[in-house]
Parts: sequence; structure tokens; C-alpha cells
Amino acid sequence: MLTDLTAGALQDAADRRTHLSLVQVEAAALARPPAIDALVALAPTERVKIIAEVKRSSPSRGQLAKIADPAALAASYQTGGASAISVLTEGRKFGGSLADLEAVRAAVSLPVLRKDFIAEPYQVFEARAAGADIVLLIVAALDQTTLVRLHDLVTQLGMTALVETHSAEELTRALDIGAALVGVNARNLSTFELDQNLFGSLADRIPSGVIRVAESAVKSAADVAHYRKAGADVVLVGEALVTNGDPILTLEEFLAV
Repeated sequence: MLTDLTAGALQDAADRRTHLSLVQVEAAALARPPAIDALVALAPTERVKIIAEVKRSSPSRGQLAKIADPAALAASYQTGGASAISVLTEGRKFGGSLADLEAVRAAVSLPVLRKDFIAEPYQVFEARAAGADIVLLIVAALDQTTLVRLHDLVTQLGMTALVETHSAEELTRALDIGAALVGVNARNLSTFELDQNLFGSLADRIPSGVIRVAESAVKSAADVAHYRKAGADVVLVGEALVTNGDPILTLEEFLAV
């Protein structure tokens, strides 16, 4: 599944490149105002922080919500106390787009994450051009040379990489490149099975000074509490916020754990 998703994202990027060249998208990226410092926004505190996600659908669950106005949803997340906004920009399976990211960027003052299957520099420049402050890099999808190169580019553009891992070996690779924002995803992106205890089994391996993000398998405040007890500084929440009917109330409940 991960291989297919990454290949599809690369093909879609290649299609966009026929209309907007690398030189053009790089110029647009460099013309953007400086990115918001996500490491400051997500720095550990006495309370858990939430990255709230704009997510229409997923390969495992199909359509979750229509989300006709992603900007309005993101604004409600900000009102509810989110510390950052994640926007799915993958179109084939998640129903997202860079236009969603641009709309969200214009609507909120929080850091915005481009959540996609990033595997080449063009996509990183696209992220900054659209207003992203954070870019997802999935260790499982990238060889180490590519991971280093993309992480360096994200940093050079003033953004922060959320480096996502799914195992001890991937966590080592993330730490080896100096990642300061590290996610542990409970969802296996090859099988899409969930293991909510994976974060807790790896959290102690993440050194002090690195922000620890728990991803996936969050349906209730109890799940947020589970991750917080296991050592999460930040929890990324998507499905629960778009399906519970009241994202502001849901966020307030999650942040109260």
C-alpha cells in the first residue's frame, strides 16, 4: 500500500510539473513569507498538544467527511485549541489537494503540515509555495540518502520535518539525521493494521529535546490519555475530528486529559 501511495503521489507531482516547472515552484516557495516555527508551537508543556487534521477519506475507511470548506474546519480547530493543522494533500485515496492547504494557510495562524507521500524535492518546494510550515517525511517510504536530502531541503527552506516512523529501526534512522520532530504511527502503512501500543514501546528511545508525536488510532479522549501516559508530547488526530460532529468540543475534550 505504501509503495503504491508513494508512486501515485510522484506521478501526480510529475503531472503538475508539466504546468509548473521546478524553477517556477522553487521561485514561488522562496517568495513566501518565512515559515512559522513548528518546534516552538509544538514544544512540550504540562498539557498534551494536538495536531488536528483535515481529512476527507482514507484507504482503510473510505470517505469520512465531505469537508466542502477546509478553511472553516481548520479555523474551528484553531478555536478548539489545536497547536497545528495537518492537511492531507494526496488526492487519489485521501481526497485532498494543495488547494486545501493554501485555503487552510490563509485561514489560520497556526503551523500547517503538508501530509502527503513526499519523495522528491519538487514536492517539498510545492509545500512551501502553498504555505506549509511542516512537511511529513515517512521513513518507510524513503532510502536513507533520499531521507537526508529531503530533510536538509525542508530545513533549508525554514520549515520543520515531521519524520514518521513505525519501528525501532526506522526510529534510529530518523534520529541519525537529526530529526527534531519525530512521529510514531500506530498504523502500519503496508498492511494498514493498527497497534496503539507501538508508540509506548518506542517512546523511551526518543531522546530529550526531540518532540514526540503519537499518530493514528485516536477515537476518544481515553486514547489521547493513553498516548500522553506513554510519553507523547503531541498527538495527531484526524478521523475523530471529522466524524464526531463537533470538532471544537472534541478537541476541548481531548486537550483536557
